[in-house]
Amino acid sequence: MTNIAVTTWSLEQTAPTDLLPAAAPEGDVRIVRSEVPSPEFSRFLYTSVGGDIRWTDRLSWSYARWREHLERPGVETWVAYDRGTPAGYVELEAQDDGAVEIAYFGLLPAFRGRRIGGHLLAYGAARAWDLADRWPGLAPTKRVWLHTCSKDGEHAMDNYQRRGFRLFDTKVEEETEVATPGPWPGAYAV
Repeated sequence: MTNIAVTTWSLEQTAPTDLLPAAAPEGDVRIVRSEVPSPEFSRFLYTSVGGDIRWTDRLSWSYARWREHLERPGVETWVAYDRGTPAGYVELEAQDDGAVEIAYFGLLPAFRGRRIGGHLLAYGAARAWDLADRWPGLAPTKRVWLHTCSKDGEHAMDNYQRRGFRLFDTKVEEETEVATPGPWPGAYAV
């Protein structure tokens, strides 16, 4: 097995005014909250977005584990649709003391480079800031944070910084290199 060095950057916003908007993409792009916890749909989004960039941490999750996660108060999935087709998603996860993590964010490969990502990220960050409005009992959001790594898309860091996220931590760790899990060869060719 081969090891690779992976750099992980953690970024944050500490006030709603930190959020910088993005222009809406052209065409019929809509962002909708997936309100019914659906392990099948969430796993589809996770594998479709992360398959070519080695998202593997949830591949072993059982149906019950997905359901348990999705039913937690303060976990939300917001999906971008391009002309009715899922194009990407952002998953929010409420944490202690008013922190909200953007746990997952990304686009299916065929939808990258169409200016959907900045719009989806800005929309998702705005929903992180008003998360407590939809979840009575949660503390108001005081901080929105995320992490990205050197395995993510080449434009990820730039997109986060353009939306007003600031770097607060950097780590480099050795990881065992894993084969790209999919979705399948040639699936994202346009």
